[in-house]
Amino acid sequence: MNKKDSASISIMKIIGVSLIFILIFGVSVMATEVNIRSVEITMANGYKMTVVTSKTNVAEILADNNIVIESDERVSPKLEEQIKENNKITITSQSEQEVQIAKISESGIETTLDEILKSYSPIIEKIIIEQETIPYETITKDASEGTEDTKNKVVQQGEDGIKEVTYKVKYQNEEEIEKIKLSENVIKEPVNKIVQVQKKATSRGTVSRKNTAPTTTAEESGTTKIFKVTAYCPCSKCCGKASGYTASGTKATAGRTVAASSQFSFGTSLLINGREYVVEDRGGAVKGNKIDIYMNSHAEALAWGVKYLPVQVK
Repeated sequence: MNKKDSASISIMKIIGVSLIFILIFGVSVMATEVNIRSVEITMANGYKMTVVTSKTNVAEILADNNIVIESDERVSPKLEEQIKENNKITITSQSEQEVQIAKISESGIETTLDEILKSYSPIIEKIIIEQETIPYETITKDASEGTEDTKNKVVQQGEDGIKEVTYKVKYQNEEEIEKIKLSENVIKEPVNKIVQVQKKATSRGTVSRKNTAPTTTAEESGTTKIFKVTAYCPCSKCCGKASGYTASGTKATAGRTVAASSQFSFGTSLLINGREYVVEDRGGAVKGNKIDIYMNSHAEALAWGVKYLPVQVK
């Protein structure tokens, strides 16, 4: 090989190396301008994958990798946004609350997000016990055979009773939304106020005994008194039997039958809480100023509890 051929080969080598250098440099410049990056995508089930892309729009990156977002899934950053500096896309399942909010929004109902979220606030249930007052009644005793002067005398001062009432209360957003009475327990029975009334005599010298009014009793028509009113049903727990027949021989009927002490004869009509009942039954525990109202079921009797109501003889 002569010197001319050797020089030619050397020139060709230099040109080849130069071309390779130019090609590498050009590719580098293109990569820099395109800004290719690695993006980590975390799926809703926790699976992670890394993709290489030159795009920055989240929706385009997912579409290029055949990733479809379901209706109950959400993406961070959002589909219309660009990926952030950490080059991460996270797909998660929406909560039931978010799905409902989305459905309401799609339906076109005009409401605020706060109003929607308020309806999904947890309901807190509490059992509370409250003390309530049982008002005493005033009983008037007629003492017409006394002195000729009209004079009222308090024989016994009245005193309110106390009962404990148990309620089940539901709260939402710290507001009471429901209150149900479960039971009540009388801690202290009320003490009746007794007033003795002495009316003026018909004559200064002599008191007429012939027309003297008899002592007022609960059996007289028009008389009204406060009674302790409870409830019972035909079960064995309430009356020891389940025949459904009363002490007077009638068939017990809800809304009509009551049990009372012997101060009321069978068939007496009583007006209780605006409703008319008939005395048709007796009871071992029904004594004095107490009345038992017949109910169809034990649950209804328990729900009634104990009430102190005015009772008028019809």
